[in-house]
Amino acid sequence: MYVCSCFGITEAQVKKHADAGACTPRQIASACKAGTDCGGCVRRIQALLGRGDCPRRELLDQRQEPAAVSALGDVHLPKAA
Repeated sequence: MYVCSCFGITEAQVKKHADAGACTPRQIASACKAGTDCGGCVRRIQALLGRGDCPRRELLDQRQEPAAVSALGDVHLPKAA
C-alpha cells in the first residue's frame, strides 16, 4: 500500500527505514523523501512509526535523571520536626 503518492513510497519501505533506525517523520523524509512534497502522508508516517519499536522522546527523557539532580550527588536533608 502506498504511503506517499508523490514519491511512490510504500508502507513496507517506511517500515524498512524505521527498522534501520529512522524513528521520526523527518528521519523517514531524509531516507526516502516521503512527506517532503505535499505533506499529505506525514500523519500516516507518524501512525506507522507510533506502532514500531522506536522509543518516544518523552519516554526517553523520563528515564534519564535530570542533570541538576544528578549534580547534587548525595544530599542529606534534615528531617522534619
